[in-house]
Amino acid sequence: MRIAVAGGTGVVGRHTVEALRAAGHEAVVLSRSHGVDLVTGTGLDAALRHVDAVIDVASIETLKAAAAIEFFTAATGNLVSAAADAGVAHIVLLSIVGIDRIPYDYYAGKVAQEKVVERSPVPWTILRATQFHEFAAQMFARAKVGPVHLAPNARTQPIAAREVGERLADLAAGEPQGRVRDLAGPREEQLAQMIRSYARREGHRGWIPALNVPGPQMAGMRAGDALPGPDAVLGRQTFEEWLAAR
Repeated sequence: MRIAVAGGTGVVGRHTVEALRAAGHEAVVLSRSHGVDLVTGTGLDAALRHVDAVIDVASIETLKAAAAIEFFTAATGNLVSAAADAGVAHIVLLSIVGIDRIPYDYYAGKVAQEKVVERSPVPWTILRATQFHEFAAQMFARAKVGPVHLAPNARTQPIAAREVGERLADLAAGEPQGRVRDLAGPREEQLAQMIRSYARREGHRGWIPALNVPGPQMAGMRAGDALPGPDAVLGRQTFEEWLAAR
């Protein structure tokens, strides 16, 4: 099959492309570096010629709801429209567990994105996954007060980005299924401990206090709203195993 990956150079996208090629599919990367701009639609029509399925893992770094909604509705809207025009038979969207339970600005964009796909004339599949193991590294870099790194208290069940990419590749090669079972890591972890373990592995020896960080995302995660339900599909690699393999 010829399968296009929107955001194919990102954290999950590159693993998705690798999984597709390992399974014998032809992977088409949709990104600015490959001449495709999802927001303007530039290059989409040409890139989607003879494509059988599309996987959307494109993202944006923003903490503002308006920016997230604008990006996801424009980018995914253009992708859906171009896919329909090209006769694509299946579109697969990666989303996030808990976006409809946590009133977080970025999640508002993901909710809007899901609605775009659900209204699509192209048959679709939506997979929600939990945070990736890389979330610990992201929080270590972002949660700082001056030189002091912070470790927000939160409950999470992180999944290996590689396993998410493999699952997306499998879904795209199959029939459209609508909303499928959530994907999560093999066990629940404490985010504060993940951050500390990551920091030590990277050679950081400073004090990293654990605390309840204000804001809807962390409040929702402390309450367990980002955890998967009992019917979720569970991955294999634990955070500890991922860290040891870095």
